Amino acid sequence: MGKIGVAFTLAGAVVLLSGCVFEPVACPAVGHVAGVSVTVAAEYADQVGSLRLKACQDAGCTAKDVILNPGAVTADESCTPDGVCSATSSPDGTLQGFLELPALSESPLEVTVSGTSTAGAALPTRTLEFTPKGEYPFGEQCGRVISAAVWLDAAGLRQR
Repeated sequence: MGKIGVAFTLAGAVVLLSGCVFEPVACPAVGHVAGVSVTVAAEYADQVGSLRLKACQDAGCTAKDVILNPGAVTADESCTPDGVCSATSSPDGTLQGFLELPALSESPLEVTVSGTSTAGAALPTRTLEFTPKGEYPFGEQCGRVISAAVWLDAAGLRQR
């Protein structure tokens, strides 16, 4: 093989090997707050005045009155050819609350919801035990996110 053959071989090797170089992937600079979210169904929301969540996991419990905010759905509107997209948000009649649990893990979690009605009477106390879910929403290189969510309606409490 002549000098030209060796040069082409080396150039080809460089091109092939450069495709194998690890390039770091940027993770979104979005902070994740671990905890339990609660959604009160639209058909039950007008009966709920206040809620208290209690979450017990790994022999520890956290309880707090949660602030209830109106829930919403998001609908995509359009995207431009250069990739800029827009969406709108509309109220959906639900109520949303959140109880922060910094040590949330994938071990069984017991959530108890109590509260008062809009008339001031006690709502039925509901308890649910389930296992929170761990996922990699931004890829494995960005770390595991553990979440726990429950849905409350007149029939009871269930995992969402």
